[in-house]
Amino acid sequence: MKNIIKYIALGLLPLIGINSCKTDTEYLNPSSASEKQVTADLNGLIALANGLQYRYSVSRLSPVYAMTTANGLTTKELKVLNAGNTDEQNLQDGNASVLNSNSIITNLWAQLNVIKGNSDLILNSLDKVGEPGTRSGLQAYASVYKALAIGITSQFWENVSTETVSQSKFVSRADGLKEAIRLLEAASTSVTTNPISVNFNSRIVAGIDIPNTLNALIARYALMAGDYDKALAAANKVDLTKKSQLNFDDLTRNPIWDVAFGNVNVYQPLDLNMGLPPTLKPADGDKRIDFYFLSRSLVGNTYKGKGFFKSNSDPIPMYLPSEMTLIKAEASARKNDLATAEKELNTILTKTTDAWGIGAGLSAYSGAKTQVDLLTEIYRNRRIELFMSGMSMEDSRRFGRPVTERTRTFYPYPQTERDNNPNTPADPAN
Repeated sequence: MKNIIKYIALGLLPLIGINSCKTDTEYLNPSSASEKQVTADLNGLIALANGLQYRYSVSRLSPVYAMTTANGLTTKELKVLNAGNTDEQNLQDGNASVLNSNSIITNLWAQLNVIKGNSDLILNSLDKVGEPGTRSGLQAYASVYKALAIGITSQFWENVSTETVSQSKFVSRADGLKEAIRLLEAASTSVTTNPISVNFNSRIVAGIDIPNTLNALIARYALMAGDYDKALAAANKVDLTKKSQLNFDDLTRNPIWDVAFGNVNVYQPLDLNMGLPPTLKPADGDKRIDFYFLSRSLVGNTYKGKGFFKSNSDPIPMYLPSEMTLIKAEASARKNDLATAEKELNTILTKTTDAWGIGAGLSAYSGAKTQVDLLTEIYRNRRIELFMSGMSMEDSRRFGRPVTERTRTFYPYPQTERDNNPNTPADPAN
């Protein structure tokens, strides 16, 4: 990701306001290029595209840090080690302790809105790109990040904005998910018609497998939206042998390691239950515990996590192949195709490794073969397999888990949004 640092140093990223989804007002810096300069040609658009990944994944301000942190503390995957980390502590306490001014959720909201706006700058400037394969690459890359911005917001708030205008209107999270899927499907069609060019691939930061990521995100958001046929179709298109990842180095550091796990003063996993109640905790023989924890023993009264956060340069997956298998299991179960649901569940339970080295190494499912029981086991394995991925708050709601298993159901809207946008909805009670 060193090239991203170069682009930022050259001032090629436009300065878009982070409040109330503004893109019609430029906050100009004399040393930075204007929006018109950045979007005038391919070089500026490529720089802007590379900047999407930097903003999404680097530092405590990034959505990757904020999403992993807020979600993990809300669903009891993580625990705060030092109560001086006030905003993290308030997320752990939950309910009324999560204020509109909480910096973690404010950063998450604000940065996702900037990513959405910068993605739109690219999508609205594709006519400047002549080569079809480079144009489709830019469309797909920007669509991935805009869909993530809308989709992640839909995971944590009841209502979202899909617009990038001042004082934007809000839609339901269900409509937000539909818009994310629409963007991804349009990009997938474009990439199929005009395969991504060598020119684009050589100039974009390496790591993301765009075609597989498009289908993986369609599957993810279609499942959340309750479109099980679409989720199944998209998940079946993903090559489970391939990786798609965010890459880091000593300059652009893995944010969870950099802020929390390498510090051991912010948060660590709560316990080996991985956020699950005792009745659903991982089996003792589950090898995924050893993937996500440095040790099964307490070290100084703390369980230390690892997973994808072992060093500054550890890559973070855009999605896990096993998420696709679990999507197929859940979608099949919800369609009452219980035989297929059990088959896909057993793929997860019995695998010993995968493209990322994750395997449970357990026996096949032997519980009751009812829809309710299979869905409970699928939920259990989603929480274990996708530990610390930012997915558990959405899962807890979707599977109808007791509210006592999380400290919030949705987050309040940031005060910065409420101060600048009169269309901001009322905060949820919890």
